[in-house]
Amino acid sequence: MATLTNGSAELSRLRKFTPQSGAPWALLNVTVIDGTGGPAFGPTHVVIRDSRILSVTNKHDSFGGLASGDYSAVQPSGVREEHCFDLDGAYVLPGFIDAHAHVGAPDQVETVDYVYKLWLAHGITRVREVGSLGIPFDQMREAAIRSRSGELLAPSIHPYLAFGAESDEPVTSEKTARQWVARARERGAEGVKFFGAAPALFKGALEETRALGMGSACHHSQQSTPRANALMTARWGLGSIEHSYGQAEVMYRDRLLPATPADYNYSDERTRFAEAGKLWTQGAGPSDPAWSDFLDELIALDTTLVPTFTVYSAARDAERARNRDWVADYVSPQLARFFTPCDHRHGSFFGNWGTEEEVAWKGNYKVWMQFVRDFSLRGGRVCIGSDPGFIHSHYGFSFVDELELMREAGMQPLEVISAATLRGAELLGIEGEVGTVEANKIADLIVLEENPLRNFKVLYGNGHLISDSAGNQRRTGGIDVTIRNGQVIDSRDLLRQVRDTVRDLRN
Repeated sequence: MATLTNGSAELSRLRKFTPQSGAPWALLNVTVIDGTGGPAFGPTHVVIRDSRILSVTNKHDSFGGLASGDYSAVQPSGVREEHCFDLDGAYVLPGFIDAHAHVGAPDQVETVDYVYKLWLAHGITRVREVGSLGIPFDQMREAAIRSRSGELLAPSIHPYLAFGAESDEPVTSEKTARQWVARARERGAEGVKFFGAAPALFKGALEETRALGMGSACHHSQQSTPRANALMTARWGLGSIEHSYGQAEVMYRDRLLPATPADYNYSDERTRFAEAGKLWTQGAGPSDPAWSDFLDELIALDTTLVPTFTVYSAARDAERARNRDWVADYVSPQLARFFTPCDHRHGSFFGNWGTEEEVAWKGNYKVWMQFVRDFSLRGGRVCIGSDPGFIHSHYGFSFVDELELMREAGMQPLEVISAATLRGAELLGIEGEVGTVEANKIADLIVLEENPLRNFKVLYGNGHLISDSAGNQRRTGGIDVTIRNGQVIDSRDLLRQVRDTVRDLRN
């Protein structure tokens, strides 16, 4: 692999910088993409002290200049020269928020540090950990506490608990469903992840989450959708709809349930995902009243969509997914084994995956993406989630892939960045604290040399392959620095550590 560019001397100096408590420091002459959806602006000075952004000052105040006749740079006062970093046009963005993340169970990754490093190296400063799959919740809660305090080098973790998990008694009634939710809140869960449940239990549990100020998310299992589809659960107060399930079924015109073969077995992973690739092409299209009615009601109910396009994209082209540029250097042996086709591992269904299945999924994506785009155009909140650790979705890398897929769905680059930052903060209910580059907000930021609005590929940790007029190829891009809660993190060094770890594990 060609060597990534080193960047400017000032970026190199920034990567080694350790902020001092109480002392302000500044990023000078940067171009800011602030996460609101507004256009980039600069040159700008961003001043930080401890964990907060003190100020965001446009260097050339055109209105002030007209009044004073002075267009000279406005230098931040009170910042020592050695604490100023003149980045001369580098780009600064809010830290990314992965709205559908999993830390990784022991059968997926050798160590959670591998996961944390890949997330931070890709600018992911917060994750909504939906379900703590394969990890005891108390362990996840402890990681969340340590990540918030800065003791743990990881994104800030917002932990959800899967409905009914780790219960002392079966959840079999509305009363026990409500009691389970209350207990989950006492244990430190910020929200509940549902896969489906009997309607009375599901409805009661959702009402309890709302009463307790908790978040809620649902992967509408195909087993549960006939009793509680995405419209029903949205009416009950569901916070966010995950993935692609339970939505197309609302709009079927000539059937109540999707057509499935007579010998369909949901426990057969390959069959399950082959049939899932046909869900959206059986229902209504954009011209049907059912399409508009469903969209309008979801938006009126303030329901969020977290599509996680990336986790199913391997179904469109399995060979490409197995051979992405980053796989050789960054996918650990244990994760590679988990992705290997196997009847007993969730999402490892590619043992006999062929042309017909891939063509079906491509058609599925076309309709599904149009639905998400129409939802966004009507004012609905769409967030970025990568669901890493399953179906060739990789930690960090697949978050960037999700940005590209949102662009494929028709969202403009600034919309996509906003979905990855501000909209994720809104979903978590912390938009007053993070999600945009503004004064008084937590200093969760990303710094890189190249413009991601021109090409999201420059956000991949392994960079982007380019060639000059002579045909010489090299890799460029990658995030230089991730700032999490005011802490400067050398993204390139984290990637080097991961590469070394993967190499050592293979030897």
